[in-house]
Amino acid sequence: MTEIPKNASPTIKGLIADAAEFDELVAGLPEQSWLLPTPAPGWTIRDQVAHVSFVFRLAGLAAADAAAFQAATAKLDGGFSAAVNAALADYTGHTVDELSARWRSERDTAIRALAAVPHGRTVPWLVDPLPPDVLACAGMMELFGHGQDIADTLGIRRRRTDRIRYLAGFGVRTWQFGYQARGLTPPKSGFRFELIAPSGAVWEFGPDESDQRITGPAEDFCLLVTRRRHRDDLGLVASGADADHWLDIAQAYRGPAGTGREPGQFSGRPS
Repeated sequence: MTEIPKNASPTIKGLIADAAEFDELVAGLPEQSWLLPTPAPGWTIRDQVAHVSFVFRLAGLAAADAAAFQAATAKLDGGFSAAVNAALADYTGHTVDELSARWRSERDTAIRALAAVPHGRTVPWLVDPLPPDVLACAGMMELFGHGQDIADTLGIRRRRTDRIRYLAGFGVRTWQFGYQARGLTPPKSGFRFELIAPSGAVWEFGPDESDQRITGPAEDFCLLVTRRRHRDDLGLVASGADADHWLDIAQAYRGPAGTGREPGQFSGRPS
């Protein structure tokens, strides 16, 4: 498990905890289970771990060595999604033990590098420079989504804590990504989000006066923006036509939306 750096922000500490939970999903899995297909079409559990490891490797480079990060990303042709798929080839020759060790090493390196960024500095990223805490939230998004795919494959019910507030806030911050991915123009006015935390607290984001509102459980919101559940299977309620449309296209990551999940796909399974 990653040792918590003394200078780590609460957000970085949240990333450490999320990464530890992700690791627990695959720790001790028999080798044949790593080849099980997940709900992401064409991806096995092994692919999911390799993908997350690659993203952490990029984050570690961005935080520790901007020149090395720019050199690495300059070779990514065809957009981030194509680059991610191509990068999986770099992990295919590993045994399960080697892949596990590489994931943990790249996780720890990235977290230490993010924690070491001086206050007020940003780090380069794929489109715009980001504060390290925001990049940490992007890492939580990756861990949440790909961890959910692994949990769904293994029939594991994940226990949520109020730590998902970081991801919920990131989903609000990136609310326009679904429009951008589809070449659509976002509404000029922002949405109001009122989300119920696992503890029962209410988290509020966005302008109070907005007539376009999303309300419901924060966990469901995170499942929506990572596109791990269809809106029909979630307890989110939209008020206003724009907000209702947003529930169809929401995503907290750049690039193609992917196939998403079908209504009722996980009926009777843990969620």
